[in-house]
Amino acid sequence: MPQKYKPIDDSPVIEEFESTPVPERAQKGAKAFWGMYAGEHAAGTEFMIGPLFLLAGVSLQNIFWGLLLGNFLAVLSWRFICAPIATKARLTLYCHLEKIAGKKLVKIYNLANGVLFCFLAGAMITVSATAVGIPFNLEMPAFDAIYPNSASFIMIVVAVGVVISAVAGFGYNAVSRFANIAAPWMVLVFLGCGIVALKQLGVDSWAGLEAIWTESISFAQGGEVKTSMGFLEVVLFAWFCNAAMHVGMSDLSVFRYAKKASSGWATAGGMYVGHYMAWIAAALMLAAQIKLTQSADPVPGPMAFNVVGIAGIICVVVAGWTTANPTIYRAGLAFQAMLPGTSRLSMTLLAGGIATTAAIFPAFAFKLLGFVGLYGTILAPMGAVIFADWYLSKRIGVTPFHAEAIGCGVNKSVLFAWLIPVTISLYFIFAQGVTTWYFVFPAWFACGVLFLVFSRLRGMPQSSVKKGESV
Repeated sequence: MPQKYKPIDDSPVIEEFESTPVPERAQKGAKAFWGMYAGEHAAGTEFMIGPLFLLAGVSLQNIFWGLLLGNFLAVLSWRFICAPIATKARLTLYCHLEKIAGKKLVKIYNLANGVLFCFLAGAMITVSATAVGIPFNLEMPAFDAIYPNSASFIMIVVAVGVVISAVAGFGYNAVSRFANIAAPWMVLVFLGCGIVALKQLGVDSWAGLEAIWTESISFAQGGEVKTSMGFLEVVLFAWFCNAAMHVGMSDLSVFRYAKKASSGWATAGGMYVGHYMAWIAAALMLAAQIKLTQSADPVPGPMAFNVVGIAGIICVVVAGWTTANPTIYRAGLAFQAMLPGTSRLSMTLLAGGIATTAAIFPAFAFKLLGFVGLYGTILAPMGAVIFADWYLSKRIGVTPFHAEAIGCGVNKSVLFAWLIPVTISLYFIFAQGVTTWYFVFPAWFACGVLFLVFSRLRGMPQSSVKKGESV
């Protein structure tokens, strides 16, 4: 039976179907997903990522066209890779993967998954905190800060983290409802920020915008105009910054509630409102800040306040919440899958505590470009195992859900298929300094192929494998 718990108030008992397929009565139409994805992706990360394109010296042309293509590829990944499996199996990522990889191996993966999601949520709590401190005239940590700069900042982070964790603790319905309420307003504020920033820049043509954009890059880079991201890098970043969610199958946990796989198109609301319009608007906000204040420090709270005042502060706070809420929810599911005897509520609150602790250290937010690439490289390849098992296992004579069929704790075919490409990728990233975005898809593809190869080579008649034996 699905696990139940009583919320803090007197509202009805909540069922989250952590270990069973979502029944028809709990399934939702596309409307719930449009609001959730628009809210999650027109959110706190946008205030951080948009300005980083300017600091990286990306040309305006590469931003507009690269993001257009990369976000389209991301939408296709959700719609045709993640959503079809989610609406047929209707299981969380963790429950689905356990059937393939085995309970013991999935616990290792869930630990990595949960911790990395907590760090991402922590970055968004930091983003919200940078805005909360402005009305109190508190100095926010600088962009290159690693540690908190005051006890007041720590107190604000803790307060924001408690509120976000409480919302996530009420389950998917609360997360979705919060996003649907916040998303329309935030979209308008992001659009307003971009329009006001353009007005502050005083440009009336594309050529004029390009000229002042180049001047802003030169100021931010100390008189130089160098780029570390070309068109391909922008495309790959837009496609794979959420790789763990779509090709990595984390959003099986979300789309298991969808009535139809076509709900996967709802991610376009997040990609083109958030990862297109909002990224560009946030980048223009930094350009305006450079012109008006001669500061290239892209701390979200002060930057938004300089453009649209109090509305910017509120938007930054809420934007951080709408990203952190579903991320903490996912992390809570990961931790509960590690410890099946625990409640989802307690594990969600644990995830919130870890995220809040991480949020105290601004480096997680201010180094976001590298971090999201790293977590995609580590987590996304396991999604290829799910994809290959679902569509290809039977075709090559391998039993789908093999670990469940024979009761093994560690499916070694999955273990080595995951570790080999991820280890090679991490070597080149850390030892050779190669950008993370080049490795996400190759690691994903290699993991799926290796899983099938290892499974076929190690394949044995079911009767020859003892119950509980690793394979």
